[in-house]
This record gives sequence, structure tokens and C-alpha cells, in this order.
Amino acid sequence: MSGGPTRSGSPGRTGEPADETSYEPAHEPANGSAHESAHGSVEGPGGAAADGASGGLGRRRKWVAAVVGGAVLLAGAGVAASLVIKSPAQTAADAAPPPLDVLVARVEKRVLRDTVIVRGTVSAAQSTQVIPAVAGAEGASAPVVTKAPVRQGDRIDAGKVLLEVSGRPVFALPGSLPVYRDLKPGATGDDVKQLQKALAGLGHPVGGDPAGTFGAGTKTALTAFYTSIGYDPVPAVADRGEAVSAAEDAVTAAARSLEDARASAARADAPATSSAGTEGTGTEGGAANGKASAGASAGKSGGSGGSGGSGGSGGQDAARAVSRAEEDLRKAQKRRGDAKAAAGPMLPAGEVVFLESFPGRADSVSVHPGSPVSGSAMSLSAGALVVRGHLQEHQRGLVRPGQKVEVLSELSGVTAAAEVLSVADTAQAEQPSGQSGTGTATGGGQGQQAPAPSAATGYALVVRPLQTLDAKLVGQDVRLTVEAAATDGDALVVPVSAVSAGADGRTTVTVVDGTGTQRRIEVRPGTTGDGYVEVKPVGDGQLAEGNNVVTGVNPGAAGKTGKGDGGKDGGDKSGGAKGSGGKAAGAAAGAGSVREASAAGVVAA
Repeated sequence: MSGGPTRSGSPGRTGEPADETSYEPAHEPANGSAHESAHGSVEGPGGAAADGASGGLGRRRKWVAAVVGGAVLLAGAGVAASLVIKSPAQTAADAAPPPLDVLVARVEKRVLRDTVIVRGTVSAAQSTQVIPAVAGAEGASAPVVTKAPVRQGDRIDAGKVLLEVSGRPVFALPGSLPVYRDLKPGATGDDVKQLQKALAGLGHPVGGDPAGTFGAGTKTALTAFYTSIGYDPVPAVADRGEAVSAAEDAVTAAARSLEDARASAARADAPATSSAGTEGTGTEGGAANGKASAGASAGKSGGSGGSGGSGGSGGQDAARAVSRAEEDLRKAQKRRGDAKAAAGPMLPAGEVVFLESFPGRADSVSVHPGSPVSGSAMSLSAGALVVRGHLQEHQRGLVRPGQKVEVLSELSGVTAAAEVLSVADTAQAEQPSGQSGTGTATGGGQGQQAPAPSAATGYALVVRPLQTLDAKLVGQDVRLTVEAAATDGDALVVPVSAVSAGADGRTTVTVVDGTGTQRRIEVRPGTTGDGYVEVKPVGDGQLAEGNNVVTGVNPGAAGKTGKGDGGKDGGDKSGGAKGSGGKAAGAAAGAGSVREASAAGVVAA
């Protein structure tokens, strides 16, 4: 058919590509419908596929563009919102005043206490080191412990034997005076009175002995006590009674001499009495003997008178001999009494330990049978528990008897209220923890002090608990918080660094309001403690709880502004300086006028 399309891939033509199509122009355009029909039959399938592919790609591109555009719009909206919308916190921060160029602290209203904290050791009211000083047995080279019946922690009762040294006992008796000498018969004093009271308390009265005099009754009581604990008392005189025996012999001899003198005097007096009326001349022998001869003639011569005179002289000599014999006997009897008084039992200082109260407690025992006697044998305590510590020089003036104390045992967590019992007036060497004491028991009549290692010096402090402490706390190291001073109720308090003393002598604090405005208020300082000081406004000054007061300069702002109440000139001049040197100068100028040294404020008060 003329004008129709011819496909090159028709079977009639071989050797050409089958997929190539050639178009020939129509020679009869008048037949439009036929042309369109034919053209459509040729392009229809291929053209539709191409149009579908182009349309899908376009639609995908549109979606991508829409998503990207939306994201851009959302991001822009977020940025815009962040620039316009603010959180409440940010709004408040923006509305707040700029940071202060000074450091401030709030004024508080409370009870202010000034405290002193020291360490202490729990011990009994009396702590005694037992240091035996008993002489060794005869033939022994040195004293040695022969018995040790007491163990650590044992209860100590009055009259109890603590240990035995070289066969001699060391026992405890009630009393507050430390032993310092041997107590022997005839001794007098308060220590003798203490012994008499202790013996009577154990059931051994001293009879009629005066209080404070070691007499026969005290000797009897002491002997009875030694017998009750199974020992013989030590004799006061070591001559085994030889002095008393010699005194007894002297009395016997004096008594016999007196008897002879009296007999002689009696013989001298008898003839003189019988011949008083006899007459005669007398004889020489009669004159010599003071007797008149019965056979002599009764003469009236002077010889008779001479005979009577000789008899009177003999009587006087006899009387004088009797008087002297009586005096010798009295002296011998006195010496015998003195010898007997000095004889009897004694109380060696090395055999007794006096404790203020009973029962006591053995805190430590360092000896056993066979131990040589050297230093302290044991430590005893008696009385209520107290706490002993030491104050340093700078603390001494802050602590006084009667002040409140809190006792804290960090080991057990126990707390107890207490009060200061005493503070030493002079410094002394501190004793190591657990070795504090008020007395020692030593022998030999010397009353030696228990040795203790030297340590730092301090003022001895004794604290008395207001409640009974557990005995398990004995020897523990505890913390003592002494309330050295306190305000009378609630008071306005500020940090010590907030108080300044001006050149005019006024003591002030600087109050800062919310806008940073500063105003000075004159105050009167009061009690100080723990870095704070009580302040009271003077005159019309207004100071209230919650006010902010200047305590220092803000390091971050001081160099920029150099502000400070009363120091604006120096601060403003220096604050504008450039560089680190200008900042430092501004800070120094501002700081110098904001506050003075806190110590100066307290001293000025």
C-alpha cells in the first residue's frame, strides 16, 4: 500500500538489524485519520512506556524537594523560636541583677556558742600507781614478788592484800592522804588519825588512844588487823626487845638501891631517938656512930653534946641517899615507859595503799610471782569516773570551772554531759594517755612519785560527768567539747570577717541589698565562736536576720569594677585600668576599703 510504513526487520529482508524501523513520508496527507491511525499503531506501545518513566521520576523529585523544604522551614522556625521564646529560669536569670563584686553572707539569728575541743582520757577520780618499796627478806639480794593474788579488773575492797613482796603484804586501806612515812608507836598527826579511822572501820577499835596519837590502843588494833590477814606486824624497834629488857633491869636496880637507902636511914634514925635523954659523958665510939653508950656514966660534960651532934649528921646523909635513890627510880621507870611505848607493831609505808573510796578497781597488773620489784607493780583506781586532759596556753583563759562539756567516745558512740571540775594554774608535763593519776603508793617512808614519760606541757584539766559513765570507758581516749561562752538566747550573728573597725574606732558591717547597693551599719560585737560573732546595731542602725553582709571581695569581679563601700574612689580609679596590672590594682583598692581584718574588729569590741 502506497505511503505505509515499511519495517526493515521484515522477513523478506535479511542481513539488517531487526529492531530498526524506518518511516516514509505520507504522500497522501488528506487521509488524516488513516495517518493518525497508522502512526498510532506504530508509536503507541514505545511512547507510552517512555512517558510513564518520565512521570515517576518527576513525582519522586517533587517529594524530595517538599521534604527538604519542610525540614528547612522547621529548622528556621526552631531557631526563631529559640531566639524569641525563653524558659522561666532564663527569664528570671535575665531579670536578676548582675553578679555582685563582693562576697556576702547572710545574717543569722541563733544561739552562738564558743567551744574549745581537746582530748581526754577516762579514769577514776583517784588513780594510783602501786610501787612497792619493801626490803627484801634477810639474806635476799633484792625484793621479789612472792604472791600476786590480784588480776586486772578485780574488785578491790578495804583491807584486801594486793600482793606480797619478799613475804610481806601490800594492802589497801581507806584514806585520802597519801602515805609518806612509816607510822610507829608514839607518832602523832593526821596520817595517824587516818590509820586509826581505817582500823576502826575494819572492826579494830583503838581503845582510849587520842585521835592522831599512836598509842597502846592503836598498837593493839594494828596487831589485830595483821593477824586477820595472816601476817605478823613489823616491830617498830628491831632490837628484839632488848631496849625494854634493859629498861626493866634499870628499874629493878633503882628500886633495890632505894630499898637499901631507906633501910640505912631507918638505922640511922633509931639510936638517936632512944638516947635523947641519957646522961653521961659519951664516948668517941658513940660519937662516931651517933649512938650513946648505955654503960657510960651520966656526965654533964660537953662531950655529951658532941655525941648528939654526930648522930644528927648521920641522919641527914641517910635521908639524902634515900632522895637520890627515889629520883633514880623515877628516871628508870620513865625510860622503861618510853622503851615500851616505842616497842610494838608499826605500819611500814611500803605495805599500805590508801584509796579515797571503795570498792576500787585494778586497772592493770604488771607483776607475777617471781617478778623482781622494779617500778610500778599495778595501777588502781577508785571513785567516780572523770575525764582528764590538758589545755594549751591559748586555751587556758577560755576554760573555767563550771562550764558545760560534752564528752564523746568515738569508739562506742557514747555521749555524756559533763562540767569542768578544775583547771591547773600552772603548766605541767602531760602524761601519756591512760597514765594520769593523783597519787602513788610507795614505800620506805619516802612517798616517791610514780615515774611517767615526759611529754608536751599543758594545763591539767579535769572534767566531771553529770551522769554515771560505763566502767568500760576507763582508759579510753575521748573528745571533750567545752562550751567556753554562749549568747543569752537567740542573737544576730555574722561571720567574723564581716566586721570591720574603722579609723574612727567604730565597728561596722556593710549590708548589701538586692540591687547591689551597700550601706554601713555600726554594730557592737559580743560573743564570738566558731568563726562567728554576735552583733547588735548601734543607734538607728537597721540589721535583721536574712540581710546580706559583705565578707570579702569577689575575685572575678573586683578587678573589673574595683567597687567597695567607702572605697569607691580607689576602686573606680583602678577598676578602669586595662590589663592584669589594672585589675590587680582595682581589686586591691576595693578590697582594702570593703573590710578590715576580722581580728581587728573583735579587738576593737
